[in-house]
Amino acid sequence: MKILIVDDEVIIRTGLCTVINWKELGLELLPPASSAEEALERIPVEKPHIVLTDIRMSGMDGIELARVVKGMLPDTEIVILTGYDDFGYAQQALREGVTDYLLKTSRPEEIIKAALKAKQNIMDKWESMKQDNLQQAALRNQLLDRALQRGVQDDPEGRAQLCYWFHKRRVNVQEQSESPAPMQVLLVSVSGWGQAPFTGLLQGAAENILFELLPCVTLMNKDHLLLVVRVEAGEAEHSGLKRAIKRVTDTLKCVAFTAVGSVALDYESLRESYRTAKEIFAYRGLLGTQGLYTEEDIRERSGGRTVCTEKEEAELTAILMSDNATELRHWVNQKVRALLEDTTATPVSVQGYLHSMIITGRRWLERARASQAKTIPVEALPSFEGDSRPEEEVFKSLSAVMTSFHQGLGQNRYAYIHKSIAYIRDNLDQAISLQQVARFVHVNPNHFSEVFKRETGCTYIEFVTQERIKRAIDILQSSQTKVSDVARRVGYEDIKYFTQQFKKYTGRTPSEFRQGSKD
Repeated sequence: MKILIVDDEVIIRTGLCTVINWKELGLELLPPASSAEEALERIPVEKPHIVLTDIRMSGMDGIELARVVKGMLPDTEIVILTGYDDFGYAQQALREGVTDYLLKTSRPEEIIKAALKAKQNIMDKWESMKQDNLQQAALRNQLLDRALQRGVQDDPEGRAQLCYWFHKRRVNVQEQSESPAPMQVLLVSVSGWGQAPFTGLLQGAAENILFELLPCVTLMNKDHLLLVVRVEAGEAEHSGLKRAIKRVTDTLKCVAFTAVGSVALDYESLRESYRTAKEIFAYRGLLGTQGLYTEEDIRERSGGRTVCTEKEEAELTAILMSDNATELRHWVNQKVRALLEDTTATPVSVQGYLHSMIITGRRWLERARASQAKTIPVEALPSFEGDSRPEEEVFKSLSAVMTSFHQGLGQNRYAYIHKSIAYIRDNLDQAISLQQVARFVHVNPNHFSEVFKRETGCTYIEFVTQERIKRAIDILQSSQTKVSDVARRVGYEDIKYFTQQFKKYTGRTPSEFRQGSKD
């Protein structure tokens, strides 16, 4: 906050500048002015918040100076210095808007008191303006939200307020026949300054620049700016928007992703413009982290695949079994990168595939832990939106699955038996011998066979057969896969032998079992 001292007597000017430590009072002391005329030349540039001036000066006096300053800067606080003979004159000055007056014989503490009173008046005005701005912002947010979500067809005062904001002029609430200029909703995300609190600072700076350059109303949301921009007639398509966004990125050294909604010809159409802008904004990451995008850029995207293939499931379960975090991260990064580069992908298909990866890992943990008799906690699937790094979220979820399984093994005396069971369940479509499994868990085959039977209650062959029949039952109940294909998926090349084993354990052939499940 700045203070300017005006007096034509050098002794008074010097005394006021040196006797009081203005900096300690929170005031920046400007170079003093030796006349009202000099002060008036400097005030428009230096814009002091407080002016401390003598009444009687050669040339323009303090009262006239106060009147002119109040005309230029109405919020400036003015304190005058007066002699005993000027007392009535000083009272007149108070009626002219002067904040306070002091006798030239006043002690320093009295001058300090008057300066602090003027400072407090200014701070009170600032606080009042701040509260007014907050109330206006809250009203604007509320009204814009209503217009974008539900419309304002039944709110004439709301329509008039929108018209004032958008076109910088007041419109009578009865002027319902007047059509507003075309508008568009923009969603703008800026990045490049790191994490909070810098993201908020960057958004605020971008908002200020865009507000100055575009005929718009702006709102700041958590991860983006919302702008309702008036479409300027005769301007090449989006040229003004592109210039404004370029100014933001060049000035702030950042990148910006801008989703441009459809053109709205009235306030009711703003809802559709907002909907299309949100739809385009959801492609952030798929389209890139910067650029200006419209509906045209997403129209041809039909959606990529949404589930993992059997081969990918086998790859993932093998990695989870190996307890190799580096290999898991490499696999996840590779799959996510390929997913995001798919030119047919949509936010829905991407989210579906990423969830499929996580669900595959959780299903594996459920199968692997079945022999450990542990409860599997159910956690919500992560949401992949905005600036989040999907590969990090997927890796974190799958890494937790892998850690959970191997920590559980470490708490069991015969952990290798549970690890072998998980391995068997992951490879039921293969010819898996006892020797192969014993080698996988680094145990002597004879010892493995003995401990396996003691821990599971059945021989290795009996266990593998039971698991294969259980898997076959799941496939028959959940799909229309041919019986011959079911047999191959659970490790039987000989369909007749598969049918015999299936009937031995269930009392029915696979076809009879499937038919009975339908009845």
